[in-house]
Amino acid sequence: MLREARIAYTEHLYRYQEHGGSASSSQALGVYEHAVVKTLVLEDEAGEPLLMLMHGDREVSLKALARQSGRRSLQLCDPQAATRHSGYLVGGTSPFGTRRMLPVFAERTILSLPRIFINGGSRGFLVGLTPTDLVRVLRPTLVEVALEG
Repeated sequence: MLREARIAYTEHLYRYQEHGGSASSSQALGVYEHAVVKTLVLEDEAGEPLLMLMHGDREVSLKALARQSGRRSLQLCDPQAATRHSGYLVGGTSPFGTRRMLPVFAERTILSLPRIFINGGSRGFLVGLTPTDLVRVLRPTLVEVALEG
């Protein structure tokens, strides 16, 4: 998807650790965890999925996201549902090239970073790109729902 859109990106491989999360990948790559953007798969009250892009060192206020996205409630998907919706294994979920087009929401403050690192579609593989390019490709709805992690 990034190649098709002619987005310049860098590839970053690291040794994946089960349940290591963004702390593990940021440490392995020597980058701030705040610049590692995690892709979360959520479901609304009707079971409809959406993606949320959040700083690695922050949590998502599900109430605030539900309110800002016009939904009654949201919850994180269990790993099987997340894989079914996205086509990716948890720990390797990328917002690019999902099984089907899903609504994408992104924490607004991600745009203030000079460069971000986000999952490239498999465990142990991040891509580095500018937030501007991420917005150009995904056209996410920008929200303010970050909680200190």
